[in-house]
Amino acid sequence: MDCVIAGGGPAGAMLALLLARAGVEVTLLEKHGDFLRDFRGDTIHPSTLQVLDEVGLAEDFLKIPHRKAREISMVTDAGDVRLASLRGLPGAYDYIAWVPQWDFLKLITSAAEKYPGFRLLMNAEAHDLIREGRAVRGLRYRDASGEHEIRADLTVAADGRHSILRERAGLVPEELGAPMDVVWFRLPRHASDRDDTFLRISSGSMMVAINRESYWQLAYVIPKGGFDELVREGIGALRRPVASLLPWLADRIGEIESYDQVSVLTVVINRLRRWHRPGFLCIGDAAHAMSPVFGVGINLAVQDAVAAANLLAGSLRSGAPIPESTLHLLQKRRMLPTRMTQAAQRVVQNMVIRRALRQEFDPSPLPGDFAKIPLVNRLVRRFIGLGVRPEHVMVRES
Repeated sequence: MDCVIAGGGPAGAMLALLLARAGVEVTLLEKHGDFLRDFRGDTIHPSTLQVLDEVGLAEDFLKIPHRKAREISMVTDAGDVRLASLRGLPGAYDYIAWVPQWDFLKLITSAAEKYPGFRLLMNAEAHDLIREGRAVRGLRYRDASGEHEIRADLTVAADGRHSILRERAGLVPEELGAPMDVVWFRLPRHASDRDDTFLRISSGSMMVAINRESYWQLAYVIPKGGFDELVREGIGALRRPVASLLPWLADRIGEIESYDQVSVLTVVINRLRRWHRPGFLCIGDAAHAMSPVFGVGINLAVQDAVAAANLLAGSLRSGAPIPESTLHLLQKRRMLPTRMTQAAQRVVQNMVIRRALRQEFDPSPLPGDFAKIPLVNRLVRRFIGLGVRPEHVMVRES
C-alpha cells in the first residue's frame, strides 16, 4: 500500500481523491458508517471551489442544492453592517457556497471511487500505528469483524482535532485558547423571514444564523466552558437570549424543548509545532484546529490536502522513499497560512467576541458598510475567499 489515510473529513477525502487520481494506491478509513453528522462546517469558499474546478468536479458540485453568499453581514442593535463583499474577487468564483458537509464528502469520495487504486473503508476506526524503529509503517484499525492492520509507505492522520493517531505518534499541539464555545440547534424557517446568513451581535450575547431554506441553523455563542451552567438554568436560559437577539423567532422558540436537541462545539485553536514523523504526516484539524471565526476550517483542510498531493504523489506512485525532510517541506509551506489565519481569528475573538460576551462591545463607531472602503474590502474578501497562499492542483491525472 502506498498511502493510508485515517479520517474521511475534507482533508482526508480530498487527499485520497488527488492521490488516487495521480495513480497512487490509497486507502481511506472513516470511523462512522456514513458522513451524516449534523452541525459540521458547511462553508465552501472560492479557494475550494477553484480546487473542485481543477479536478473537474465544479459542475457536479453546483448541481447539489446550495446557497450562494456574496456578502458577509453583521446585525447589531443599531442595524445591519456589511462587513465585506466578495464581488470582484479574482477567479471564477466570487461567492461562498453553503452545502451540507455530507454532500461535499460524498461528491469527493464518489469521484475517488472511479480510480482503481482507491479503497474506502467505512466503520473503520484507526486506533494505533505500526512502527519499525522510529518509522511509522502503517496503522491498526478495528471494525465490526475485529482488529486489522494496513501497512503503507505513508500514514496520514486526518482524523480531526482529537486525533488518536497524532497522540500515538507523540505529537502534542500547542493550545492558543478561545473565549467561547458554540451551542448549535435548528428552528423552522418561514417564508417571511429574512433571506441571508448573518452574525447577530449585541452586548452580552451573539449568534450566527444560517439560512437552510426550510430551517435556520443557529449557533449561539457562550463563554468558554459555560454549557453546564446553561443546562442548570434550564431551557429558558437558551430560549430567552435567542428570542431577544432575533425577535421574529420568538413564535417558534418553544420547539426547543430540551438540551437533547442541541449540539455543543467546544471551540479549540491549536497547532502542532511538528506535523510529522518518519512515514507519518498530520493534516487538517489533526495538525491545526481552527476557530469557527470566518468559517474557513474546511478550506484550510482542503488546501493542506492539495499541497500534500502536489508534493508527495510522485514519490508515492514510484515507490521512492519519502524522507522526513520532504514532509517538513509540506509543514513549512502550510504553516504560514495556518499561523496567519489563526492570528486573525484570535484578533476577532479577543476584540469582538470576548468583549461582546463581557458586555463591553460597542458597535456604534463602526461604519455601516465596510465594503465601501476599497482597501479594507479588497483585503477582507481575499482573506476570506482565497485565504493565505491558496493551493492549486499541480499533480496530473494518471
